[in-house]
Amino acid sequence: MVNSTNGHKPRTPAAHRSRRWFMNKALLAGGVSAVAVMGGYAATTAGAEETSSADATASASPSGPPSGGGFGQTIAYDDFVGVTTDGTVVDDLYAIHSTGVSTTPVIRAAKSFVDSLTDDQKSATLFDVDADQWLDWTNVDSNDRDGVALRDLTEAQYALGMKLLKASLSARGLKQANSIRKLNHFLGEYSGDTSKALNEDAYWFTVMGTPSATDAWGFQFEGHHLVINYFVLGDQVVMTPTFMGSEPTKITYDGVDYHLFREETAAGLKLLRSLNSTQLSAALSTAAKTGTDLIAGAGQDNAVLPYAGVKGSDLNHRQQQLLLDLAEVYVGYQDEGHARVRMRDIEKHLDDTYFYWIGEYEDDSAFYYRIHSPVVLIEYDAESPLAYHEDDDSASASASATATASASASASASPGTGGPGGGGPTGTPTQQHIHTIIRTPNGNDYGVDLLKLHLETDH
Repeated sequence: MVNSTNGHKPRTPAAHRSRRWFMNKALLAGGVSAVAVMGGYAATTAGAEETSSADATASASPSGPPSGGGFGQTIAYDDFVGVTTDGTVVDDLYAIHSTGVSTTPVIRAAKSFVDSLTDDQKSATLFDVDADQWLDWTNVDSNDRDGVALRDLTEAQYALGMKLLKASLSARGLKQANSIRKLNHFLGEYSGDTSKALNEDAYWFTVMGTPSATDAWGFQFEGHHLVINYFVLGDQVVMTPTFMGSEPTKITYDGVDYHLFREETAAGLKLLRSLNSTQLSAALSTAAKTGTDLIAGAGQDNAVLPYAGVKGSDLNHRQQQLLLDLAEVYVGYQDEGHARVRMRDIEKHLDDTYFYWIGEYEDDSAFYYRIHSPVVLIEYDAESPLAYHEDDDSASASASATATASASASASASPGTGGPGGGGPTGTPTQQHIHTIIRTPNGNDYGVDLLKLHLETDH
């Protein structure tokens, strides 16, 4: 189908989906030998980056592959259901309405960026608004992506791409995204290779639909540890799924001190520590923390995830505010106006919001938590190390000084052991490797429900 608004035939991502499905299946079935075929750092980390132990009660889909943070087939847009608690979508949660928050800045920025692209770049980057491309994302450090990468843009195009991100995100969100990209570059230096996916410009833009004040459109910004899906309809915005992660999270690099996910960690602990013994008993899982517990990551768009934990209606007023404060840490990465709109929606369902925790809860503990309601799903997971191994006596590291040693350690260790180079479910988790995701359950990730309503009422 030709996109009538931009004149370019969207690329069919079916083959691309097959490649990612094959990669995941190979990793699941073949272990290290299958990974070796892929080559490079991506080969040694892809499985652990995307997999998860998951709760015993959760599954990727009612009849799909094993549950987890990415071991699932990238489904077609038409097969999208969204995250549910039992496979059934809760109706009438979303509506087309005016938010009173302008989307003009992001529309103008997106138009300027698209207009700056060459014809070849547009052919690779522009898709229909309901393209499968929305769902075809991954957080692993892979070069197998559609769109146009930052590293392939001219200086002027690059600046316009950054303006698009700036218009879409809050100042705190832009800083977070840029810090994730910067530490991805650190990881490349640390591992001895920045030429592929481990650098700060190995991030791709795709644009779905045509930037417009009236028609639905959106864009995706995708790379290692950072995936932003941004859907726009009128003055409504849906910025989910958004995946953010980093390894390491706390480091001094090029003279700058980084400490990513400090707010997410502190706010989670503050809420948990406010609970009384009865509430704590409901919130805490009896399962042990593993090296990776994220459930609704890449490839889990139709995840079935029952509620678990302490319910919002069982919290006192102060605790409910702490729960909202925690949610706002994640929601607040999008532009301030639309973040306020999103928080009002979350607050409406506060009584039916659950808070769940796996692991210990000391300041330096590696733990997992999630916030889950009919309209929001947030996961935080401290995972096992894959490439970065912190010195025992220092939280800082010099990339150039440690690159050779790290490469040697990674090459000699067995994945999944929890030792140097180890990762995955059996590895020992650490706050130096954190994954997070925020979703809109019951069918509105990628703005799918809003688009359906738009097409039913306006076309």
